[in-house]
Amino acid sequence: MQKLLAYIEGIGAIGPGINNWKEGQAVLCGDVEYHPQKTVYPAVSALPPTERRRTGKVVKLALSVGLEAVADAGQTANDLPAIFASSGGDTYNCHAIFETLASDDRSISPTRFHNSVANAPAGYWGIATGSMAPSTVVCDFDASFGAGLLESLAQVAVDNRRCVYISYDIDYPEPLNSARTISDGFGVGFVLAPQQSASSLYALELTLTQEKASSCTSQILEALRLGSPAARVLPMLQVVAGNETARVVLDYLDTSRISLTLTPCR
Repeated sequence: MQKLLAYIEGIGAIGPGINNWKEGQAVLCGDVEYHPQKTVYPAVSALPPTERRRTGKVVKLALSVGLEAVADAGQTANDLPAIFASSGGDTYNCHAIFETLASDDRSISPTRFHNSVANAPAGYWGIATGSMAPSTVVCDFDASFGAGLLESLAQVAVDNRRCVYISYDIDYPEPLNSARTISDGFGVGFVLAPQQSASSLYALELTLTQEKASSCTSQILEALRLGSPAARVLPMLQVVAGNETARVVLDYLDTSRISLTLTPCR
């Protein structure tokens, strides 16, 4: 395939023991010893109170990392196309729906239903930001991060405009966890631009390869990478955190993976 090029202008991240990209950067470049703890899902103050009460973990995670990336880039979210990628969406809400369907009273509340669909975070994003820009939702099991990144860079190339890419996954409650185990919540957001500017942090060149995916430099981070589809981004984030020039290979499909050449702009 033809190479795709974009420039990272802003980053957001939340995961186990990582409350924002600044903390994540310190961990990933080795300045701070990593002590994973349960992921904290911040309330989204940009949402009106009624919508804020209705949101679960997945919406809090997606919106938080997306808004952090937009702020880091010095952009406003209301005119940025948004791409969302998740392997499972709101897993706790789906669990609650399954419990209801297995009970004597099968009545599903409208709030439960609208939070169960894959594009629920995109809808809440529009409410929080006032954005009328297009949104795209990608779901591709363990390949979700790679599929969303490929979609994002394709949109940047074709439309010649910035976008925000948001990838996120949360754990499942039992008994779903036994069938589909995700270690904990992890989310990452990027503002991507078609041209280099004063805001550019990294140049990102993407192509496909059949090479084996890169692993993380520490055993504990490698466990996180393998434990969450969204965390497949970690080898890329380690390079960015260390301000290095490098090439990494990220998981995508069984027979095709994503090759990224990363070059710092500063």
